[in-house]
Formats: sequence, C-alpha cells, structure tokens
Amino acid sequence: MGLRWKRRVRRALALGVASLMLFAAAACGQGDMRTVVTVWSWEPSMKALAAGFEQANPDIRVDIKATSGYENLNTAIEDGYGTPDVVQLEYFALQQYAISGQLRDLTDKTVTYGDAYTPGTWASVRLNGRVYGLPMDSGPMAFFYNKSAFDQAGVDASTIHTWNDYYEAAKKLKATGVYIAADSGDASFYDAMIWLAGGRPFRTSVDGKTVTVDLDGDSGTKTFTEFWQKMIDEGLIDTQLSTWSDGWKRALGSGDVASVFSGAWMPSLLLSDVPGTAGLWRVAPMPTADGSSTNSENGGSALGVLQSSRKPNAAFRFVEYACHEEAGIRARVDGGAFPADTASLNAPGFLSKTTIKDSRGISVPYFGGQEFNKVLSKAAERVSVGYQYLPFEVYARSDFRGTVGQAYRWSTAERSAALTQARIDAGMLNSDGSKIAPPKSPGPKISLDAGIALWQKDLKEYGVNQGFTIQ
Repeated sequence: MGLRWKRRVRRALALGVASLMLFAAAACGQGDMRTVVTVWSWEPSMKALAAGFEQANPDIRVDIKATSGYENLNTAIEDGYGTPDVVQLEYFALQQYAISGQLRDLTDKTVTYGDAYTPGTWASVRLNGRVYGLPMDSGPMAFFYNKSAFDQAGVDASTIHTWNDYYEAAKKLKATGVYIAADSGDASFYDAMIWLAGGRPFRTSVDGKTVTVDLDGDSGTKTFTEFWQKMIDEGLIDTQLSTWSDGWKRALGSGDVASVFSGAWMPSLLLSDVPGTAGLWRVAPMPTADGSSTNSENGGSALGVLQSSRKPNAAFRFVEYACHEEAGIRARVDGGAFPADTASLNAPGFLSKTTIKDSRGISVPYFGGQEFNKVLSKAAERVSVGYQYLPFEVYARSDFRGTVGQAYRWSTAERSAALTQARIDAGMLNSDGSKIAPPKSPGPKISLDAGIALWQKDLKEYGVNQGFTIQ
C-alpha cells in the first residue's frame, strides 16, 4: 500500500507540474496575442514614452530600437525584411521617403491636426497637400552667445539684429583674439541660412517626378553666400573646427569661439558639451539680412508609419500618442525635447523656465537666469513655410562636404605660415598680455560660389540617375 500510495503522489505531482506548465504557456501565449509595434528612434525619452503608451493601450506592446542615420533603414527597405512599423525621420529626410512611396499617407487620420503644431513643423510633414508623419520636435533657429566674451569685446549682443551688426561684432571680437563662430562646411547650417535669407533653391512637382535645382540663380542663396564669403575672407570665423568635434567643444568652453547659430534643441547639448560655462550664455533671436523677424528651421524630426507595416492602425496609435496626445508630448518635453506643438510652446511653465536639467537631474541656470524658452518659442512662431527640401536631401547633404566644403579648407602648412605671420605682426606677444588675434586664412581653395556650382552639378546628375526629371 505504501508503494502504491507513493506512486499516486508522484503521478499527482507530475500532473500538477504539467498543468502549471500548460497554464504558463497559455499565459505566455495570451501575452503574445498583443500587437507588437516596432519603433526605430534615437529619441532618449522613447522608452519611457513607450511604457506610458502601453499602460494606456494594453493591447499593444512597443519594441524600441535605438538607431541614428538612414543606412540601416535603407538596407532593411531594400532587403524587404526587418523594417520597423514606426520610424523617426528628420524633416529634411521625410520628403525623400514619402516620394519614394515608403511612408503611409496619414492625411485622412489627421484632418483636424494642423492647428496643433507650429506652421514650420506642420509644413515639414506635408507634401503636395498630403500628410506623411506627425511633428515630433522642432529646431527653430536661434542665436546662442557667450555674453562674457561679447562683453569683453565691448559688444552688446542683444542689439545684433542684422547680418551687418553681426559682421561688425565679429571684427571687435577678432581684435580680442576670439572668433564669433566656427564653420568648416556644414550642410544643415548652410541650408538653414539659405532658408533664413528667403532662399527657395529646390522645388518638387506635385507628382514628385520633376525637381528644380536652382542654387546659382536663387536670390536667397546668393545673399547668404556673399555674406559668408566675406566672413571667411576676413578671417572672422574659424573654418578649421568641425561642429560637434572635441576641438569645437573646447573652443566654446574656453571662449575662443563666442557664439553659435543653431536649432532650439541646443540648450541641453550646450550644458552637456560645455558645462564649465554655465551662467555665461544667453539666447537671442536670429539676426537676418535685413533685420526682419523671419526665421528658419535647423533640425527637428517627425514620426511616420512605413508603408510595409502590417499593423498600420496600431502603429498610428503610437505615433498619435507620441506626437499629438498631451501625455506623450509631456513625457518627451520633460526628457529635454523641444516641442513642435503650440500648446507646449505657450504653456506658462515652459515659457518661464530658467534652468536645464543635467544628466544627474540637477537644474542648472545655464543662461544666467534668462527665461530662454520665451525667445525660442517666439522663434518657432516666426519660421517661414515656403522652403522645400530635395527628395534626395540625404544624398545632397553628404555631397556638400566634397563640393562647397572645399571653400573652407586650407592646408596645415598654410595655417602654420599664417599663424607665424600673425605672431610677427603682433610683435610675438602683446605688451598687455592679451591674446594674439587669430590668423587670417591665406584663402580657400575655391570660392563658395564655385563650390555651390559644383554642388548643383552633382545634385542634377544624381537626380537624373535616380529617375527624376531635373530642371
């Protein structure tokens, strides 16, 4: 009887374990019944945002993959597998994917959404009257400057309203051994400045088949190119430092480069890259060619749904939560994103901010107590909406470096000779111990005009090779 009883116990235990395993499998299967939406994004707050979305939408699970650049996306699209459902795209790239048929048309789902966003960002997700994404963040241009460096040069930077004001300030800064800015040939910056000058060098037909490339005939392009050539010729900007390089960060930190024209996402990056100058910096509206209050965008991104997604409705629900619903937008703004929606931009708590949180969560008055978001919010309202990116803008920006970028380069030997001459001209050391003026460049290899002509030639050839009719 004892043995038989033990066998019964073992059998009961085995049945119990099997039942538990079946229950667990069923539970896992039930979990797997949720729709999985895959999102490719570089936004730091995206995981926290996904958690909030899943709580509000228990039938959907969000799989976040951190990505940057477009090479992996292009490869996945070409291979036909491994593509995400939702993808974060910079505004300059969105049109390229829309025209090539890779993005779903969201127009019917977003009929009433336009008024929720700033004019510039809403225009950036639309192509020929159709909507291909929702604005996620924005980058209206602003003038970020080291007040201490300008004060030492006797310049009140808050009075700089025109490019001529900026030019005169640059000369005074140069006399103290400081560059007003650094630029070694940045396509995103050049595009934004052309836009700021009223330039419209690129146009795409309604059917997306005909592209106009008119850099050499566009008035805005000419206006900025002439101005920037003067700045280069007179050695008023540092053409050796690449934006975001370690050398560039050191120059901002030491005060050897005194200002930056950049998008409204810049505050958190300044705090991260140049923490030692906290309290010295301020924000002002962009100076323009004629002093008008117009503005342009530099950066910013949207979320779109890929045409290949097999879960387009669930994917759009996530896009809607992240970019249009208050909870999702608040999660991103709290994480440091600069908003694209007008409600956030006009919120009293946002406008009155005087600090930025660092990586430790500590609030830092980086701009000396200035309510900097008031300037940035106004900058967003002033963005003009007529500028168009190329339907192959990703290629255009990579090609800029080898064409227009030539106008910024000169050899190490030439720079050394210029530095030696500057020291001779300055008597080796100034008697008062002040910095020696930065050496003037001995001259670029080609002019900006010549670089623009090369860029236009490349863009037209590339467009034809991609099957566009080029004008």
